[in-house]
Amino acid sequence: MGKTRVVIVDDVAHVREGLRDALQLDQEIEVVGEAADGQSALNLVSESQPDVVLMDARMPLMDGIQATTAIKHRWPRIRVVVLTIHSQCRQEALAAGADEFLIKGCPVQELLTAVSSPAAG
Repeated sequence: MGKTRVVIVDDVAHVREGLRDALQLDQEIEVVGEAADGQSALNLVSESQPDVVLMDARMPLMDGIQATTAIKHRWPRIRVVVLTIHSQCRQEALAAGADEFLIKGCPVQELLTAVSSPAAG
């Protein structure tokens, strides 16, 4: 089995950079793209067909909840891990189809585990 291919979606550039650095700690994870909003994420997911999308909940143009709904509708096999500071978004994210919900600042190992977990079914 190959590496887990990940797209990072967050509207803050230094957050994307930090997430990329954290994910690169696991040699079985490959970051294949980054986007700053949900609409760009949809285009990137269409092009790169990742295994996992690491998604912020609140962003401009199209937020992560809307983007999660669209991704899970178009590509149900792609796992979406919502990572946000907005803990109140948990139910909304899970209802949109998110496979995992994490709060920013969680331990790196928790992030790596969530991203590298195999898809259900």
